Amino acid sequence: MFNNGTNQKRDAARVLVISPSRGIAADLMPLFSQHLPANKVAEVLRYPDRKNLSEILSQGPIDLCFLDAHSDNERAMQVMSDLASMAPAVQIVALLASSDPDQILQCLRQGGADFLVHPCAPEEFAACLNRIEKLNPNYSSGAGRVYCVMPSKGACGSSTIACNLAHQCRRMYSGRVLLADLDPLAGTISFLLNVKSKFSFLDAVAHASTLDSDLWKGLVTSSQGIDVLLPPDSPVAEAHDVSDASPIIDFARRAYDHVIVDTSGGYGDWSLSIARKSDEILLVATNELPSLQAAQRVLAYLDNHHIPRAKVRLVVNRFNRDVGLSQEMIEMALRTEVFQLIPSDYVSLQRSLLEGKPVQTATVFGKSLAALCEKLIGKQHAPKKKKSAPGLSGLFSMFGKRGV
Repeated sequence: MFNNGTNQKRDAARVLVISPSRGIAADLMPLFSQHLPANKVAEVLRYPDRKNLSEILSQGPIDLCFLDAHSDNERAMQVMSDLASMAPAVQIVALLASSDPDQILQCLRQGGADFLVHPCAPEEFAACLNRIEKLNPNYSSGAGRVYCVMPSKGACGSSTIACNLAHQCRRMYSGRVLLADLDPLAGTISFLLNVKSKFSFLDAVAHASTLDSDLWKGLVTSSQGIDVLLPPDSPVAEAHDVSDASPIIDFARRAYDHVIVDTSGGYGDWSLSIARKSDEILLVATNELPSLQAAQRVLAYLDNHHIPRAKVRLVVNRFNRDVGLSQEMIEMALRTEVFQLIPSDYVSLQRSLLEGKPVQTATVFGKSLAALCEKLIGKQHAPKKKKSAPGLSGLFSMFGKRGV
């Protein structure tokens, strides 16, 4: 869905095509299916005056308008000017017959955001959407938010958190949810949920240039109300070659309201591409020293590769006050606020694993995941600054001994 600054539901969003030619809309439909799969498309077969335009706008939010500017340039410029003044948040793309500099300049002056020479290739259409996003910080061609769940090291429970966070999103909020296991070699979501699929995210990567809603339906499987994208059942040679998850995440963001991505860790081009495309990164660690040392190394690695620290959220899993470091010690050691503590709840997790179902919400683990979900989606808490306490420098000196 497109984001026009309102808080409308996904099914209310529309893409508008204004053209006296039915052929133009028909030519654009395959591109809409591939790049804007979750949006409704409304076709207007004549150039509307201000009164008609007002009626169209009153029927629901319009986020993107493709305007035929070559069938009747004069009338198209009037519509563009009216639409830009009546609904300035709408992004207008002029459809031209050629790359005429004078006509392009005229469109931009009348309020157009970009232009396309019709008919256009899929890569030109995608480039147009990318330009609009870059030039308009408050605009996004997908309204869904992407949450990357990243382990500091193996066996810290990040996949369990990703799986249950996705189900909490489904339970607590409206909209479509995708759980994507993008661990190329050791993904465990299929085991946790007891689901299988003939296809994996490698198929999505292989068909990135032709990925559309019909193909996507065949790649995902359903589990208790959420869509699940799985990794290969067993390691394959192609898994070593993947380096860019952008096509998958871009498509998922447009098709879903909430996207939970389970990753293998923070290292390598594949993981970095996921981190860059995500709105928030949940770095999962335990309060044991080896896990916290690993978390520090991941944080440094992300810093070195220009991943903004502001979108990294530290989640401490299996927290036990009687074993390991306290919350205050963790925050001082990593110089990062703990976003959420998830208490140890072995019995509930084992029961969930045996049943192949999410952990029940009434359990200690379930309540903490609900709180995490609310922080991420329902309430965005600003990070708090904490002062360092004296007398603990010796305990944490080990964290500074080994660089990244």
